[in-house]
Amino acid sequence: MSNVGDRNPVLLIHGIDDTAEVFSTMAPYLRVQGWKTHGLNLTPNNGDVGLDQLAQQVADYVTQTFPAHQPIDLVGFSMGGIISRYYVQRLGGIDRVQRFVTISSPHQGTWMAYLRPNTGACQMRRGSPFMTALNRDVDMLQKLHFTSIWTPLDLMIVPAESSRLPVGKEVVVNVPAHAWMLTHNRSLQAVCNALTVPVLLHV
Repeated sequence: MSNVGDRNPVLLIHGIDDTAEVFSTMAPYLRVQGWKTHGLNLTPNNGDVGLDQLAQQVADYVTQTFPAHQPIDLVGFSMGGIISRYYVQRLGGIDRVQRFVTISSPHQGTWMAYLRPNTGACQMRRGSPFMTALNRDVDMLQKLHFTSIWTPLDLMIVPAESSRLPVGKEVVVNVPAHAWMLTHNRSLQAVCNALTVPVLLHV
């Protein structure tokens, strides 16, 4: 377990149609327990641009907000988890992030993405070239402490098992709704647990 004084700042990345306000329960919960939290509003937030472009906004925010030597921890919700993965796997985040948590993110794509024909949603479809390429080098995530938290009751990530990855740690919580994953006690505690594990040294 890490001491409060040496905890990394935590960057929270929201999902589609959301803003940083979606973490209005989780952020203060983490702050009470000793973390400094940060969030940004991705624009546009409706999937009209590619997740790679939104990931560049994350990269720019990290560069502008944190000293170059400061490691960070990253928490991404739903689409925000995939954006965060692109930042980690493609934009140098692997060298900044020590703990990486995704919450109900469609790592294997979701059928629900077919309901929206824009660029970002198309990238989150099952078997899309974007997800296939990102999953091809998923082993990169073994260089940091990765945790996927998901609920089998999710109706936005379909099938719910799409939140699984073959690397890192998997935490299944029986929370009855996608949005509740940011407010339910079980999920909040799972995030805290993931953010307090000893870090892995990059090799």
